[in-house]
Amino acid sequence: MRLTRYTDYALRTLIYVGLHEPEQSSIAAIARAYGISENHLTKVVHQLGRLGLIRTIRGRGGGLRLAMPPGEIVVGAVVRQTEDDLALVECFGDGACAITAPCRLRRVLGEALAAFLAVLDRYTLADLLGSPDGDAIAALLGLAGPPGGEPPMPAGAAGLPEA
Repeated sequence: MRLTRYTDYALRTLIYVGLHEPEQSSIAAIARAYGISENHLTKVVHQLGRLGLIRTIRGRGGGLRLAMPPGEIVVGAVVRQTEDDLALVECFGDGACAITAPCRLRRVLGEALAAFLAVLDRYTLADLLGSPDGDAIAALLGLAGPPGGEPPMPAGAAGLPEA
């Protein structure tokens, strides 16, 4: 099973925004933290907003916030909602295969896909944000620091010499 980049970005966006709560996040900051395209991320954030997972606040002082508690955002549901096609093989979709009727491969792969999604359904965003892993991720994304405070400036930023 391989997830699309779109789903990957959706999950990473939710992780970033969840770790940055209660502060608002921005598309630019998320794109910078992960080294990904703002254009692609804008499309992802738009869909996450339409799905009711992220609340977008427009205008000066705007940004992104989670639209619900992290414990209510189920990883499996996010994957189902952001993947265009979970058809592992042609016969899962509209494709035709000469051996579809008697083929056991379709059933085996269907079972494997169901198991994959069942595992993802056991986890929520809160599980992904939990310490100590959440703290380590926040530090890597430049979000570590005192609660409610500004994230620390990386060394060498704003013209300051590196330590």
